[in-house]
This record gives sequence, C-alpha cells and structure tokens, in this order.
Amino acid sequence: FFFQAEDGIRDYKVTGVQTCALPISVSAAAAAAGSGLVTSSAAAGVAVPLLPDDGLKGRLWKTLKIGMVQVKGSLTEKFAAVRDAGFDGIEMDAPGMNVEETRKAIAETGLPVDGTVNSSHWQIRHTDADPAVRAKALESLTTAIRDTHAVGGHSVLLVVGHGKDGSEDEIWKRSIENIALAVPVAARYGIQIVIENVWNHFLYNHEGDHTQTAEKYVRYVDELNSPWVGMQFDIGNHWKYGSMGDWIRTLGRRVMKLDIKGFSRKDSKFTRISEGDIDYADVRKALREIQFYGWVAAEVGGGDAAELKRISGELDVAFGLV
Repeated sequence: FFFQAEDGIRDYKVTGVQTCALPISVSAAAAAAGSGLVTSSAAAGVAVPLLPDDGLKGRLWKTLKIGMVQVKGSLTEKFAAVRDAGFDGIEMDAPGMNVEETRKAIAETGLPVDGTVNSSHWQIRHTDADPAVRAKALESLTTAIRDTHAVGGHSVLLVVGHGKDGSEDEIWKRSIENIALAVPVAARYGIQIVIENVWNHFLYNHEGDHTQTAEKYVRYVDELNSPWVGMQFDIGNHWKYGSMGDWIRTLGRRVMKLDIKGFSRKDSKFTRISEGDIDYADVRKALREIQFYGWVAAEVGGGDAAELKRISGELDVAFGLV
C-alpha cells in the first residue's frame, strides 16, 4: 500500500500484520517504551498497552483518509465501518468526490467529513514553471474548497509543489503567488488550506540529517499571511529530519491539523503508527504546550474493518485518547 511522499509515492507494505484492535505485543511495547509511546507489564506476560498519563483525550479527534478504507460496499457502508472502528470523521479526496453520495453517507451514518485532500497536487503543481499548469492547480484547489464546503468539511490538505520544478527561490515565489489567489475563496467558504510537510525536496534538506528545524515552513506559511492558511503537520514524515516535538513548538498556532504515520529513524523507513521510534511523549508534550485542539488523521495502509479498528487503537495509544 502507498502514501504520498517523494514524487508522490511511498511503499508501506508491512508483513506480519496482527488483527487485534490494540496491536502492541510485549516485545513491541518494550521497544516503543523508550519513545514514550507505550508501557507494558512484560513480567505479567500480558500484551496489553497502558495509555500514557499525559494523554490528549478531549483535545484530539481521530480521522483517516478515504483511500485507507478497503471495505466492500457502498460509500455509506465504508463510512459505517470507519465509525464503528472508533474514528470521529473521515477525509475525502477532492476534486473527484461525489458530493451527493458523500452527503448521503454522512446523513445515514452520522460520520462527518472533517476535510479533504487535494487530489491532483502531486501531478498538477503550484510550483510548475508553466503558468498554464499553475492555473490548473489553482482551479483544482478552489474546486476542492467548494466541494469540501458542500459536504460540511473545514479543511483542504495541500502539497504545495516539488523541488524538482526549479530553485528554491523560484518555486517559493511561484507557489506563494498561486496559492494566495485561492485564499479569498477559502475565506468566503470558511475552509482552511492546510499545507502538509512531505518528502517533496522543498523547505527542508532532503539529503540532510535529523537536526533540521521547521523555520522555513514558518516563513512560508507566514508569507501567505492569512488565518485561512496553516499546516496539516505530518508527525511521521519529517521525524527523519528533526525533532517533531520541537517542530510543533516552532510552528505553534500554524498547526491546524495533524497527520500521523510511524517512522524508524534507526532503519530509515516508514512503519505502523505503533512501531518505529518517534518520540510520542515529546509530541504529546509539545501539543499541550501550543494548546492544540483538533483533528489527527491516520495516513497508513488501511485495510478491512478489523485493520481499521487496529489503526484506531494505535492512535489511542500514541496520543492517550481513551
């Protein structure tokens, strides 16, 4: 299964998948304890994770990407499976979302669409050297804003472009100018444009080490200078490049939503949310320090109803939500 990352693709195939809702084994718990993810009573031989005492219950609401829902049936049946797995909302793709079908699924299940992901941002980029392509990128973004409003959502996730489109100065200027044209539309419809930090060779050093900071993201968001533009900060994407707790502290109020996936800095690979070595204890601490309240979206491989429950359980443990 796949995720957007460098050039829009990440291979997330994980073997040995368990089907329990709370996935941490004793050995996994022991490995994760150092990162503050979970503690467990190994002596008792019981693979039951204990939630952190600095949990974020009442501060975070769980959502996920529609592409993760590999449940057969209608959109209403998919929404019901997400709801029953313990999620509070779902993110759709736009443009391309069937608005009427989505409204029907919301009405029949009570599961809201909290936001969307711009469906063409990797292929049709705001950083492209061709003005005609940038015009199409703007049209895609404004359509996504309107469609998101039509189903009651409040955000559109956006990858702003790719470093391969020119020098940092060139693509910075192109993308800022183009995205700024969508801000009045976002304001009119009450929709946040939330920029995701991804492996797109922009605003960080892709070949650099784990001592990088979020300062360029701060400057970029601030240049757009709008309460309707912020970050959907992906905690897993840049753990390779810096302290995610410190990045959250630096971004502060600019963090409007969260994405989450696991990552192992030791092995330099993406993992399940419950695996890898992300310092979740520091992430929780940082989110409290910036007074964050909002949505956290799982962005992992997904699967059937049992797998969705497992992912929901992993979010509960990582963030202390139950």
